[in-house]
Amino acid sequence: MTHPIRVLGIDPGLRRTGWGMIEVIGNRLIFIASGTVTSDNKLGLAERLVQLHDGLTDVVRRQEPMEAAVEHTFVNKDAGATLKLGQARGIALLVPALAGLSVAEYAPNLVKKTVVGTGHAEKEQIRAMVKILMPRATFDTDDAADALAIAICHAHHRGSATGRMAQAGAA
Repeated sequence: MTHPIRVLGIDPGLRRTGWGMIEVIGNRLIFIASGTVTSDNKLGLAERLVQLHDGLTDVVRRQEPMEAAVEHTFVNKDAGATLKLGQARGIALLVPALAGLSVAEYAPNLVKKTVVGTGHAEKEQIRAMVKILMPRATFDTDDAADALAIAICHAHHRGSATGRMAQAGAA
């Protein structure tokens, strides 16, 4: 019998960081929980990063994941926005790593291709496929739906060469 693995998917963002927890038993995916950690845009950058850190730390403490997966940052035309997103992504990588979890990273196109079948899927397609793959899934934002998609992507690739490279941070 295959032992259940709890996977935390994280969709990093400075304003909203989505998270999604699934359980993987063989090829079966089971929705556990999802949500969004937010930061107050009236605060300074450092304080906002602390809010994300504290929120994700609480999620990891409450949900007890065994592995984590984070989406790679894409480059915007706005270098400042890309840098801020990178800092939020640093928090998304740091929190599970501090909890002793292995953390895989996946490119947005691989997440979309794994869940929807095409690397250029729209948000609505991702939400719809997450609901098809896990009918009991609920999510309050697109960020939480994306986080579930990241967890699903990890579930599909964790035993493959792609998954091993992602866990090494090379994918």
